[in-house]
Amino acid sequence: MGQSEPVLISVITVCLNAQKHIEQTIRSVLEQTYRFVEYIIVDGGSTDGTCDIIDRYRNRISHVVSEKDSGIADAMNKGISLASGEYILFLHADDYLADAHALDNVSPFLGTADIVACPIKFGEKLATVWPRGVNFRLNFKGIPHQGVLCRRDVLKRLNGFDIRFKVCMDYDFFLRAYRSKARFARAPVVLSVMRDTGISSRRDWRSLEERFSEERMAHEKNCPSALMHLCYILYWSLYIPYRRILYALGNSGRDSRL
Repeated sequence: MGQSEPVLISVITVCLNAQKHIEQTIRSVLEQTYRFVEYIIVDGGSTDGTCDIIDRYRNRISHVVSEKDSGIADAMNKGISLASGEYILFLHADDYLADAHALDNVSPFLGTADIVACPIKFGEKLATVWPRGVNFRLNFKGIPHQGVLCRRDVLKRLNGFDIRFKVCMDYDFFLRAYRSKARFARAPVVLSVMRDTGISSRRDWRSLEERFSEERMAHEKNCPSALMHLCYILYWSLYIPYRRILYALGNSGRDSRL
């Protein structure tokens, strides 16, 4: 059962020097047929043409912030502090909503859970990526935040995103939400398109190592028991060699979320 009344959705775009794609992101939000949308852009002090593009649409954007920040997580937290919607969607400048009806299509599923996860399209081939089971599997890998709507009160209750994370702040948050018994649900609606140009999509081994290091950091930070600690030791002892083999075979780009 979904919402009986329309709910306000806050869409937050975090960007820095994003002039190449920011206009498509903005237009994908402003062209939604769902009318109960609050749009917030948090720019990290861009020095290219990003702010000029944002200014073209400023009168249709609820809040615009352009100032230095300490990273993506800090900027996302600024967006949360400005939001008034019941649900929040983070749609960064490398991403865009799948079509003009995306929020309309997902709206019937709002109210069923604290966090609603949808499939996304990924990369040049627009491969459909379904969110992993929002269950025990979340202990090991996350879900694409571009396909997730989260209740604002849950984000606030869990103090938003940990600014110590540079890449995996979303996974750390989802893991904390899971540990706190937040209600997850999946909706069979393609919500957004994620380009393979963002920081989390880099496929060189150094970037992969950084992401794996932060995932491991999230595991250690949120580990609930000695038994789970042993599970994580076993997991990482097997997973890193597995990814090294894939990388050596040239298959690291097959699915950057494996």
